[in-house]
Amino acid sequence: MTVSPISDRLADVESAVADGRTKIDWAYEHMPILQSLRADFEAEQPFAGLTIGMALHVEAKTAALVETLAAGGAEVAITGCNPLSTHDDVSAALDAHEAITSYAEHGVDETGYYDAIEAVIAHEPDITVDDGGDLVFRIHEEHPDLIDSIIGGSEETTTGVHRLRSMDADDALDYPVFAVNDTPMKRLFDNVHGTGEASLSSIAMTTNLSWAGKTVVVGGFGQCGRGVARKAAGQNASVVVTEVDPRRALEAHMEGYEVLPMAEAAKKGDVFITTTGNRDVITPEHVEHMQDGVILANAGHFDVEIDLDGLADLAVEQRAVRDGVREYKLEDGRRINVLAEGRLVNLATPVSLGHPVEVMDQSFGIQAVAVRELATNGDAYDAGVHEVPDALDREVATIKLEAEDIQIDELTAEQAEYLDSWSQGT
Repeated sequence: MTVSPISDRLADVESAVADGRTKIDWAYEHMPILQSLRADFEAEQPFAGLTIGMALHVEAKTAALVETLAAGGAEVAITGCNPLSTHDDVSAALDAHEAITSYAEHGVDETGYYDAIEAVIAHEPDITVDDGGDLVFRIHEEHPDLIDSIIGGSEETTTGVHRLRSMDADDALDYPVFAVNDTPMKRLFDNVHGTGEASLSSIAMTTNLSWAGKTVVVGGFGQCGRGVARKAAGQNASVVVTEVDPRRALEAHMEGYEVLPMAEAAKKGDVFITTTGNRDVITPEHVEHMQDGVILANAGHFDVEIDLDGLADLAVEQRAVRDGVREYKLEDGRRINVLAEGRLVNLATPVSLGHPVEVMDQSFGIQAVAVRELATNGDAYDAGVHEVPDALDREVATIKLEAEDIQIDELTAEQAEYLDSWSQGT
């Protein structure tokens, strides 16, 4: 292994474990889906004898998922999927679990980040759980000898699914992976309500500024972008959307948002939030048009949506003006403020807490049942990207409704027959 577990790197492990345990217990208390699945897993032990390798944002909600899998008999090795999103106390609390080894540490450099991924891979996982695709890609690139022994994996986020679909299209993905991000229970709630609420709250706490009266430019109108736009409008901001897809642009227009090219939106915005999963959404050419004091934040995934190298070339001076806020002063005196080093704003600012607990309960519920499907039925899936079976998505939705004491109707036999029939017309 190229890096030691987090517990070997902290000065006061005992206090860290205690603090992390408190955070995890609070989150788990508000995660009825994982509570239900954990009870099933403890009884059925679907992961007995299996090792699960994970690269996720290591914070309290993630820890609840990790411990749920361990309760089902798994040995788990985990590290972070973003150098700034790990909570060291949560990582230490996980590492204190007899069936879990955590290598995640906040603030590691690129070398340390990939050393930790290598440490997870050294456990020779049977199943991988990823957020962004780095773990899967590293296994294929550096450890192809392990692929034959891997049952499959699951991928949490849009960017990771895009990467995996590209690998699959090139016949380069050599084991099955579930696109957890694409399930209704993930994208309809996590991306809209989770990203929308968490990004705006993180920006507000980091800057101590109000949304009311601001013009917010949202880069991209996918599920994350529409969530950010909706929540910003709900806090009395004016919203401008930029898009490259004509249908999404039209959808944003029909929902009442102003739609402009980024070069035009750059002249109007007070806060810019990118949500595309692509690179160079905001470039030096856009910055040239921006007002003094604008805020740039990324709610996509990797730190490439804002061209920070290009911005640094424009700047004559840089300084930290608040925790998590870096000011770039331009030659004409304008100041451009970048949050969280251009990394995922809802997880990488000093005050960020990630998505709300209830939202992540749904997303991690899907992760848990997807991993269970691989452990119990993995032979049914060939190499490549797979949709999570709809029955599993509905299972998680049903658990959530029961937890909320929400009752719904059922189809009658006649209704079900009618829907399945093509012969009953007018």
